[in-house]
Amino acid sequence: MGRKRILVINQYFPPDTAATAKIIARLVTYLSRHFTVTVLAGRPSYNPTERHPFYLSRREWFGTVRVERVGSTVLPRYRMRWRLSNYLSYLALALPKALTLPADVIITMTDPPLACLIGALVAQCRRLPFIYNIRDLHPEMAIAAGLLSPCQWTESWDRLHRWAMQQADWVVVLGEDMRERVMAKGVPPQKIAIVRDGVPIPADLPPSDHPIAQQLRRGFPFVSMHAGNIGFYGAWETLIVAAREVREDGIGLIFVGDGVCKETLCFLADGTLNVQFLPFRPPEEVPFVLVAPDLHIVTIKRGMEGLVVPSKLYPVLAAGKPVLVVAPENSDPARVVQRAGCGLVVDPDDPTEVAKALRWARQNPEALKAMGQRARGIAPEFSADRHFQKFAELIAQTIA
Repeated sequence: MGRKRILVINQYFPPDTAATAKIIARLVTYLSRHFTVTVLAGRPSYNPTERHPFYLSRREWFGTVRVERVGSTVLPRYRMRWRLSNYLSYLALALPKALTLPADVIITMTDPPLACLIGALVAQCRRLPFIYNIRDLHPEMAIAAGLLSPCQWTESWDRLHRWAMQQADWVVVLGEDMRERVMAKGVPPQKIAIVRDGVPIPADLPPSDHPIAQQLRRGFPFVSMHAGNIGFYGAWETLIVAAREVREDGIGLIFVGDGVCKETLCFLADGTLNVQFLPFRPPEEVPFVLVAPDLHIVTIKRGMEGLVVPSKLYPVLAAGKPVLVVAPENSDPARVVQRAGCGLVVDPDDPTEVAKALRWARQNPEALKAMGQRARGIAPEFSADRHFQKFAELIAQTIA
């Protein structure tokens, strides 16, 4: 028998630079060792490194992975109606296309949020197994982020989402808190699997005194850093207020990255000299970003736990750095850090507690060093190959 065929449905794929595009690219590259993989994507529209001219459909190759693209709109994402145009045009074109592509199993992600309906419908029509990989839990995430208010439309969306999850052979989630959210929607626990966004575990790390790392520290004696997307899910105001409280303690708060909340964050921090903003660094400099600070920050505002699971925790662990988790105690990052003793967990609504934790970290370098060693020790648990293999085994089991 030939290789089994996987059809992955997700709007974003390189040259899109969305986090899901990068993660899916790594996942399908791994899966292509064992399966014949096709990705059904749209025209690049998420800050792409390459723009595509208009077409209705296009075929290309990503290594041995076949990429089928449909001609969705590519309007700027910063206006919601334009983003919706990109979403809806992709869904309208992807559905008929998915009915014709070779597949023995359908896998859908959550870009756009209703892509799960395409997966469920196509799997049902073609009598194929269906795996639904939830990246963000909607519509709750959109409501919690303030993008939507609860209404008849969100209730209908939730009913459709529940139906799609019920059709799935497996619902794959990113963490323990997300698993609990999905169970609360009536999905049986025996068909929910946790497969995290693992990272490669480097054998060697660059020295923290490297010139690039020192440049990132901006001259502060002690550096706390948030590196990554500045999105709707973070307790940003809490961090800025805490930074003001420790501005006389030699503690800098540095944000490396971008996102929809960056402009608001810059406004909140205006005049706070120990808060600085740096752009994303090129991929070859990411290891220096990881080793530069004394303490990395992972944040989730209250109410968002289980709706998103930030993957930024895993490269921090791999870099052997301690973590300050500014998030509810039942969030997945908080559980990981508390179990391993590799950092601190602080209430996302209490800037005074965040400031207290930063001062403690500044005053206890040996304790921080031990936390970093414990972080490096548990990092293999979150390695990319380990979780990609788990996904591959799940697919093989589903097809069988």
